[in-house]
Amino acid sequence: SGLTGAGVEDVQQQERRPWHVMPLKDVLSQLNSAENNGLSTKEAGVRLRAYGRNELQATEKRSDLLILVGQFNSLPVGLLGVSAVVSLITGGALDAAVILGVVVINAAIGFVTERQAEKTIRSLAETGARLAHVYRSGEIIEIPLEDIVPGDLLQLSPGSYVAADVRLVHSHRLSVDESALTGESLPVTKDYESIAGEDTPLGDRINMAFMGTHVTGGNGRGVVVATAKATELGQIQTMVGEAESPETPMQKQLDKMGTQLALLSGGVCAGVFAVGIVRGFAWLEMLKSSVSLAVAAVPEGLPAVATTTLAMGIKDMRSRNVAVRHLDAVETLGSVQVFCLDKTGTLTLNRMAVVSVHSGDATFSVTEGVFVRMGESVDAMACEELVRLMQVVSLCSETVIIAADEAKIEGSATETALVEMSINAGIDVQALRDQYPTLKTRYRAEGRPFMSTLHTSTDGKHLLAVKGSPEEVLALSDYYLKDGKPVRLTEAVRQNIMAENERMAGDALRVLGAAYKDLKSAQMPKKTDHLIWLGLTGMADPMRTGMDELMAHYQHAGIKTVMITGDQSATAQAIGRQLGLSEGRPLKVLESGALEDIDSTLLAGLVKDVHVFARVSPAHKLKIVRALQDAGNVVAMTGDGINDGPALKAADIGVAMGGTGTDVAREVSDVVLEDDNLHTMEVAVRQGRTIYNNIRKTIHFMVSTNLTEIEVMLAGIAAGVGQPMNPMQLLWINLVTDIFPGLALSMEPAEPDVMDRPPRDPDEPIISGSDLKRMIFESGTIGVGTMAAYLYGRNRYGIGAPQAATMAFTSLTVNELAHALSSRSHYRTVFSKDKLPPNRYLNKAIIGMLGAQALATWVPGVRRLLGTAPLGIIDFAVVAVSVLVPFVVNEFTKPERPAALALTDEQTSEDEVGDEITLNQTKSQEAA
Repeated sequence: SGLTGAGVEDVQQQERRPWHVMPLKDVLSQLNSAENNGLSTKEAGVRLRAYGRNELQATEKRSDLLILVGQFNSLPVGLLGVSAVVSLITGGALDAAVILGVVVINAAIGFVTERQAEKTIRSLAETGARLAHVYRSGEIIEIPLEDIVPGDLLQLSPGSYVAADVRLVHSHRLSVDESALTGESLPVTKDYESIAGEDTPLGDRINMAFMGTHVTGGNGRGVVVATAKATELGQIQTMVGEAESPETPMQKQLDKMGTQLALLSGGVCAGVFAVGIVRGFAWLEMLKSSVSLAVAAVPEGLPAVATTTLAMGIKDMRSRNVAVRHLDAVETLGSVQVFCLDKTGTLTLNRMAVVSVHSGDATFSVTEGVFVRMGESVDAMACEELVRLMQVVSLCSETVIIAADEAKIEGSATETALVEMSINAGIDVQALRDQYPTLKTRYRAEGRPFMSTLHTSTDGKHLLAVKGSPEEVLALSDYYLKDGKPVRLTEAVRQNIMAENERMAGDALRVLGAAYKDLKSAQMPKKTDHLIWLGLTGMADPMRTGMDELMAHYQHAGIKTVMITGDQSATAQAIGRQLGLSEGRPLKVLESGALEDIDSTLLAGLVKDVHVFARVSPAHKLKIVRALQDAGNVVAMTGDGINDGPALKAADIGVAMGGTGTDVAREVSDVVLEDDNLHTMEVAVRQGRTIYNNIRKTIHFMVSTNLTEIEVMLAGIAAGVGQPMNPMQLLWINLVTDIFPGLALSMEPAEPDVMDRPPRDPDEPIISGSDLKRMIFESGTIGVGTMAAYLYGRNRYGIGAPQAATMAFTSLTVNELAHALSSRSHYRTVFSKDKLPPNRYLNKAIIGMLGAQALATWVPGVRRLLGTAPLGIIDFAVVAVSVLVPFVVNEFTKPERPAALALTDEQTSEDEVGDEITLNQTKSQEAA
């Protein structure tokens, strides 16, 4: 049933209907509204109570509590907590306090960093109340957007925000910018008399206007057919709520490693306890030692190192006007394999501009009013043809210049672009219009695809200015302006002009022709003919500076770049070619129709070779992102519009524009570019890769040194030579000596070739089998050196002497500091000719830890805490040898550097799936 005044209070949910298909009188009848009067104030109040306020539920923001709880949601941190509890139960209160201190510091760093990022992103949201003009009982009144109800009659005028979904009841040259909703870069011209088919895409429903869009030109009225969550925007927000953010690659790897370490910890604990009991040690003593070793099996410093490293990455990105919401997002950027790029507002500026002009016999490229021909700048004001062209398109226009300095122009996107070109080139458009006031305007109409305006100058001259379809305007012209003089148009010249027109159209430009005619009287001629041709203007949504170079950089780094747009195939294809998305191979474009009713498994195979997706809806964007993820890719999605929200949330990394982006896009994204500078993402990818590599270096260092501790303790107990170190010494090594060199390793400078490699496989373990073998070898050599020092001290000072344990303790500590230097590179050694860039943080950490170790040996209070004793010169010499020998062995046995990684042939092959996509593309273009 339709909406009626009687009984409407019983209806609580709006019924979604194909309003674009229904005749206007049926729409008004169903809504019980009047074409000119709208609703009565009383009826509007009834419907407001029935359907609720016209507002969308705000995207759920992370509270401070959720941010804090999130810092503890990882397995390594959980293992530390368990270790602290076990230590407390077995009498190690100090051990437990130190471990919990590490956990708290880790959580504090993460909380402060993420909370600041949230505040920054929220500060970008739009503020302030919005008002709408509606007809109530035949009068236009101003009401808050939230009070609009179904059946209201909305007044639409330039610059106004469309506050609900409406079916148009009247329109006069009405154009609406729907880019935030549909991704279509050009404003859509609306026609209230049109009747669309039921399956007509959202962007082609020209008898409708939708919530979240903006009026760019003309005016109109529309009857509200949906409010709040019943609108198209509301449906998208529902999709956003249903989309789930995936785990980051490092979260998966760290959790997997945490599970492995938990098993190792449990095995070590049980094994050492069992060996100790067999060897005759007291069970309580062995339980404490076993717990200490179990703690040693877990790199206590790793969560703090990872958190601090990511926090520093966020801080660095913040200095570049990039707000990163989650710590892990920085690392995930380094793992990205596919970049899905929304075109409108992300790759482009989301505004029309003249980019090409053909006048006389010359073609010019245009940027911000600067004309360039054959690579050389041209003074447009010195060229009579260009001056006259700019004058005519500025006069034959309905744009209104608001500011005195011509800084603000209101009007359609096309006419605004033409006037801006003229102003930037040096034309005083307002003075020109004052000199040639408009007497009459003849608009484009059916059978007359051009606009003409009549002007009379202040000195009595009369002028007819014409712009419109190039074919039609050229057909009405007998002459063309060349070198400032009218010259007869020959057939050859006409063909050249039409060839240039086709070239511009092939580049997906919106092309208009311009001409003029001097008149003898101030009368609009009945017939438009005998014009003087001035030239062609080609307009487009201009690409942001350097986008083609940026795409090439991503591709060089092994990242596939994919464009997703609501534009038609021809436009999308031209932009794709301009950006070089296909890397020199045939460009593959897939229209959204091919995505309908297709199995997800097949879709995952289809999408991997597509370079451009055209005519996509928000649901399609989400489907594309998920298909790429199903194909095993780590996917980043950039966007600025409402329609990008679901895909931004579902992507492994959602990147939103902060300046031009919508609230929905910002709130669901992981990264926000405050200045809309997409180039910053290349820096972020570089940093993400570096951070991951550095965390791997840190893990390599910590795991190999922790293995050494286990091997040394297990060897001592199993061989019956006592425990080389006590639990407090083990804890000192884990929480003091390891953490600072580990932090310094995480600050390693980027390797020179970090962007010359393809992204890592997300399924690749953070510790591979070959890595583990290498760690076991390195830990074994360090362990042998440490045990040698211990056995020397035991033989010299006797069984149970603190000097023997001190020698083992000092040897292992210094060995680990030396191993930090070795861990800077998997392949390079300290003896290599191609030296690594200096790491001043590591140098300071090593010097500082050597000083701390000296305190542990010489300061009485610290000695009592750790159970150490002073050592002699010979003892230190033995310790030095026990460090130098393992270091040299480990350096000279490093694996050789492999050949530079290259993209595989599989990634560049033209397979059968690609052929199928090309076929679908061809069919869709033929149909268009």
